[in-house]
Amino acid sequence: MSKIEHELSINQFINREYSISHAPIEKEFEFYDYVKMGDIENVRRTMTPLGSGNVGKLSDDPLRNLKYHFIVTIALITRFCIEGGMEPERAYTLSDLFIQRADKAKSEHELHEIHRDAIFEFTKKMNRELKKKICSKPVIMAMDYIYDNLHTKITAEDLARHTGLSVSYISRLFHSTTGVTVSEYIMAKRVEAAENMLRYTDYTAVEIGNFLAFSSHSHFISVFKKYTGLTPSRYRERYFRSSEAIGTHL
Repeated sequence: MSKIEHELSINQFINREYSISHAPIEKEFEFYDYVKMGDIENVRRTMTPLGSGNVGKLSDDPLRNLKYHFIVTIALITRFCIEGGMEPERAYTLSDLFIQRADKAKSEHELHEIHRDAIFEFTKKMNRELKKKICSKPVIMAMDYIYDNLHTKITAEDLARHTGLSVSYISRLFHSTTGVTVSEYIMAKRVEAAENMLRYTDYTAVEIGNFLAFSSHSHFISVFKKYTGLTPSRYRERYFRSSEAIGTHL
């Protein structure tokens, strides 16, 4: 018997003797399916705090043990969301962001907040992905182009070239499908991206505004306040790396 097999045998014996078991796989999959479906209410109902219940012990250090379980959870959520239609690069980028935050966590309380943030951020994005599926292909192409180019100036002509349609047709189609104009949608997505950057990164408001192609810092402040009711600096003071930010915008 190899060393690994020997240790596995001992661990299985200890688990049986002390009635230590892992969470039922059916309940785990039910939860991950709700995340994949963007079902916010059922995610709230079925989610459990990180490390709660009968979970395996991955480290003798309590905080490190939670971090390992967090990484496993995020890896599964990421793959479920990709299966559900999230663009892989977006899913992996979001996964990396939260794992990096978890790696820096100094307390179990902080890690629990990051865990909750991650779950609802993935769920919220999947909710939007599923709503996009009712859209026509050109509108989806336009949405994806906007998402990938928020850091540059985007015009209706750009979307027309990308979709192979005329400017007037893609503009009308986009508005009839989404209920907003192309320019309104672009601005809303820029504000959404700014919110995430203010919550989860250390970039200054000026750097964020410049990165997201706002014409000036004053323009960034004006637009951001119009959509959120707060200035970028006030938003960061209130929500920087706080689970409250996710709950407020669900």
